[in-house]
Amino acid sequence: MKKFGLTLLTAFVGGAMALGVYKLAENKYADNMSLEDKQKVYFANNRAAAPVVSSAGAVDFTQAAADVTPAVVYIRTTYAAKNNDRQDQFEQMFGQMFGQRMRPQGPQMASGSGVIISPDGYIVTNNHVVAKAEKITIVTNDHRSFEAKVIGTDPNTDLALIKINATNLPIVKLGNSDAVRVGEWVLAVGNPFKLNSTVTAGIVSAKGRQIDIIGKDDEDEDNPYPVRQQDSPTLKKGIESFIQTDAAINPGNSGGALVNTAGELIGINAAIASHTGSYEGYGFAIPVNLAKKVLNDIKKYGAVKRGYVGITFADLSNPEMAQGIKTDKTNGLYVNSLVTGGGAEQAGIKTGDIIVKVEGNPVYEASDLQERVGRLQPGDKINLTVLRDGSEKNFTVTLKADAPAPRTAALSKSASELFNKMGASFQPLNQAQKAKFHVNSGVLVTQVRPGGIFDDTEIPVGSIITSINKQPINSVADMDKVITNLRNGRLIITGYYPDGGSFSNVFEVQ
Repeated sequence: MKKFGLTLLTAFVGGAMALGVYKLAENKYADNMSLEDKQKVYFANNRAAAPVVSSAGAVDFTQAAADVTPAVVYIRTTYAAKNNDRQDQFEQMFGQMFGQRMRPQGPQMASGSGVIISPDGYIVTNNHVVAKAEKITIVTNDHRSFEAKVIGTDPNTDLALIKINATNLPIVKLGNSDAVRVGEWVLAVGNPFKLNSTVTAGIVSAKGRQIDIIGKDDEDEDNPYPVRQQDSPTLKKGIESFIQTDAAINPGNSGGALVNTAGELIGINAAIASHTGSYEGYGFAIPVNLAKKVLNDIKKYGAVKRGYVGITFADLSNPEMAQGIKTDKTNGLYVNSLVTGGGAEQAGIKTGDIIVKVEGNPVYEASDLQERVGRLQPGDKINLTVLRDGSEKNFTVTLKADAPAPRTAALSKSASELFNKMGASFQPLNQAQKAKFHVNSGVLVTQVRPGGIFDDTEIPVGSIITSINKQPINSVADMDKVITNLRNGRLIITGYYPDGGSFSNVFEVQ
């Protein structure tokens, strides 16, 4: 009997140890999973709820709205008060005397929407919703409140990935924006005018729409035939290939969900075309297939790894532009110049070629090329067909790496606020990087956002952070732990610049 009991105890202990090892391995594996893989695990383990059927029958939007609404969040952002200039002081002194409306003083606030895409708290929204925010508060559909930190942003697509500390959250299933057809029904879900969980319906009005709102400040207004530089390392305009819809989208909908009638996410609502600032019939969403690549890059690397064909071009869909180049071709992209050493030059594409197809699909305007390239990584190949001397020629172009990652913004006292105030994104060092800098620990700075600590102290992308407050740093989780236990309001960041020079900067956290 004693022998049997000993055998049973041994078996129990062995099983418990095996289960513990399995769980550790499972957690480590889950942390390295892509957002799409996390979704597959989630939906494999969570059966769909019983269909919601309204009095109108099954052919309506009830089920899609019921599936999506719980996973669309309200985002409230807080911004620092601007330094008052002399004019502001005069307004303060005399404004009320003459009945003028006073500008609000103190911290400013704004709001938008976001979509939960991973049960452990990853949320997609627009870059313009969270850019330069000191504090980001998330309110879920069931009225819970969380503070979010910025994982990374991509101004070139107006996308941002943020995260809250929560588990078992409802999520919206990622769809396939390539399968979307003009004329199909869609729903827009968000928080317009602070009206939480608002659902509107409409149809897809157009695809691949370019409305020139991303990077508009960089437009050269004196050039009547502007050359697009969106596919060169000197990126001056964003990647725009919007899904256009007549589902009502208003201020506050930014970052919300555009879904099909199956409740699948096909786009992130980003903009409206309006003379008044409110809905006038046209809304625009970022295609989810482009968003998938951007968000996975941000999660994995802290910034987007973007590949380039290596050209500047003129869009011939604009008749004036085609006339300025003196061509009768009304579709395609006229290659104005080549980036030296770029993929297009190496593949044999020449100045004066007209790109007419990408992966066998016709190129009618710039967005047809840009959105397709925007999904790819440096080193990926893309097939382009060009018109040269009256005949079509095919080229396989290997995309080259991006210039240093674009820089955006964020900024207070809680761990999430302080993380945002640092204004940077990170990824763990690999063995080669550790050997290069002769360190045993560290994270690589992959993105620096204007207005944060790293930007103010000129710690650039490519720097290595080895310790914070003398605690070794190997991951973002290590950084969170140090920041959470900040005691004296002082932050000591130690590391190496990209050229190998060391630094140790001390910050007083206000």
